[in-house]
Amino acid sequence: MPTAALNGITVNYHVEGAGDLVVLVMGTGSPGRVWHPHQVPALRAAGFRVATFDNRGIPPTDECASGMEVEDLVGDTAALIEHLGGPAHVVGTSIGARVAQELALARPDLLKRAVLLGTAGRDDPVQHALSQGERALYDQGITLPGRYFAAVNAVLNLSPATLRDPVAARDWLDVFEFTGPAVGAGVRAQYELDEFGNRLDAYRAIRVPCLVVGFADDRVLPPHLGREVAEAIPGARYEEVADAGHYGFLERPAEVNRLIVDFLTG
Repeated sequence: MPTAALNGITVNYHVEGAGDLVVLVMGTGSPGRVWHPHQVPALRAAGFRVATFDNRGIPPTDECASGMEVEDLVGDTAALIEHLGGPAHVVGTSIGARVAQELALARPDLLKRAVLLGTAGRDDPVQHALSQGERALYDQGITLPGRYFAAVNAVLNLSPATLRDPVAARDWLDVFEFTGPAVGAGVRAQYELDEFGNRLDAYRAIRVPCLVVGFADDRVLPPHLGREVAEAIPGARYEEVADAGHYGFLERPAEVNRLIVDFLTG
């Protein structure tokens, strides 16, 4: 994957396909390659050029362990779009969706359309507590046992519909255990981004066409939070995917990809 000096840091990114540019922005603690099993092939098949990248905090992009703000990630994404010859469609999940929302405010000239997966427009006390806990584990040097870490992630991020299937549950547990509980300094810095106040009134100024997708069984950012974002953004559309948790774009990729492609192709 190539790297580029953008917005004062080194950004690791990947581009494939041809056509209109789509930039995919990942959530907290995860690399851009998480998009590659499902969303990248679907978008390429629909005729798009697709860019993924590692947000600051995720090596080999600079970790920026001393701290970061959402505005920094917005600037990184804007710089990448300019580097790739935008404007672009932007699809974000979780913190990546918040980056897309703020980018739509700060640099609407760089966006054609935005898809916001599993998002929020204000602080949520449960999400805040989870982020505080993650920071405390890192600060106190505590690493959870691998299988327990996997179980906690499964319960937090997957739908009960997925976990009812013992084969699927074991597969997901294996994936979470393989990726491991260790958190680097850059990811620890990303966990600070979950405290951002209430931005819903500000989003009433967004004029970029937006699709908000909520996941019915999302425990991390429940769908009512995404619905609030859609209600705040003028003309935004809201869709909800059943039997999907916070990782709904991985649990129900066919439905999520259909929503994304239909919206971006207009």
